Amino acid sequence: MKTLNKIYKQKFIAIIRGYTPDDALAIARSLYEGGVKVFEIATNSPKPLKTIERITDEFGDKVTVGAGTVLDPETARSAILAGSQFILSPTLNIETIKMTKRYGAISIPGAYTPTEILTAFEEGGDIVKIFPASKLGPDYVKELLGPLNQLKLLPTGGINLDNMNDYLEQGAIGVGIGSSLVHQTDQVSTEFLTEIKTKAEKFVQSVQ
Repeated sequence: MKTLNKIYKQKFIAIIRGYTPDDALAIARSLYEGGVKVFEIATNSPKPLKTIERITDEFGDKVTVGAGTVLDPETARSAILAGSQFILSPTLNIETIKMTKRYGAISIPGAYTPTEILTAFEEGGDIVKIFPASKLGPDYVKELLGPLNQLKLLPTGGINLDNMNDYLEQGAIGVGIGSSLVHQTDQVSTEFLTEIKTKAEKFVQSVQ
């Protein structure tokens, strides 16, 4: 429950995608300095398990690290053994949910339709990631929670400072924040890291 509570408290997960372990660690430091304590390391990044290990080694209990873009149970297991405390997927794979729960991590499967979302919950998903949320909008969260108020929903995709609180106000427990917080760059410079820290501070302030 500690991992869940940390996600509920921060209200958003910062997604780090496409960076090497060295660059991802530098980005995680800047995010942390900006007040962010929940990170998702996308597994379609270079050496993602090494990134998870290094962030976990450096920060310990001060942050919560999960693996994202997890498409199969084998990847989920490897990520958990590397230190992931939660497993996020863009799609619904029931075997991935089962593996995640077997190893004691928090499961956040992805789903889109009401049927997929309820199935994800019934199969053991602790939180259900609505993806891509930008195609559905904040009202979709409100409409779902009418008949299905037992769900914990995490809209992801197209979320930014301007619309984040719209989703939270409609009942989402949190959101996934990608390129509007950590965008892609060829060079992780001091200026880039300063920009990441500044943006992180704005996101943290916005949800408080």
